[in-house]
Amino acid sequence: MAAAKAIHRAYTSPGSLILVASPSDRQSSEFLRKAAELMGRLGIAARGDGDNAASLLFPNKSRIVGLPGTEATGRGFSNVSLIVIDEASVVEDSLYKMLRPMLATSRGDLWLMSTPRGKRGFFYMVWAHGGPNWLRLSVPATECPRIPKEHLEEAREQEGMAWFRQEYMCEFVDDGNSTFDRDLVERALDDYVQPFVVKSRLTTWRDKEPAEPTR
Repeated sequence: MAAAKAIHRAYTSPGSLILVASPSDRQSSEFLRKAAELMGRLGIAARGDGDNAASLLFPNKSRIVGLPGTEATGRGFSNVSLIVIDEASVVEDSLYKMLRPMLATSRGDLWLMSTPRGKRGFFYMVWAHGGPNWLRLSVPATECPRIPKEHLEEAREQEGMAWFRQEYMCEFVDDGNSTFDRDLVERALDDYVQPFVVKSRLTTWRDKEPAEPTR
């Protein structure tokens, strides 16, 4: 579906730039392979843009460019119409922070897709605290008709409930390494309570004048 979204944007908005980011070159290339298949259904021969190894160029000058999940290789783009981040839960926060400003002048769209990987990182923060500007969609495996019930039951028994809830039910599950559950900590926070600041002064021997010698 995300590949179809990227193709639709490129096909209907001449000269648009679509960026696809994922944790690795292989995943970005796989996304572009699916997009190339959809281009073929439109009767458009898939070809690169001549500048980026993982890219698709449309006759209307629109481009889809695939990026690996590192900040160092993602710079240099601007006026982006659409950014798609695949497997967002394992993409570096620094890449997300670097990509977002590319939508500032274009007022473009940002899609984050992933199964959860604990209550951490930008993907969790956007889902839990991103505010009303985000449209959130969650589809657990039990609602997907292509996945047999037998497979789900086997996964639940063999992989454990915590992993099953995360991987198949799209739940953000604590990793168990913290002393307190993150939900408990967040419920204890109150933005309306001002922190109590204690001011103190440390006095050392240098703060004092040397005493007069006793005669």
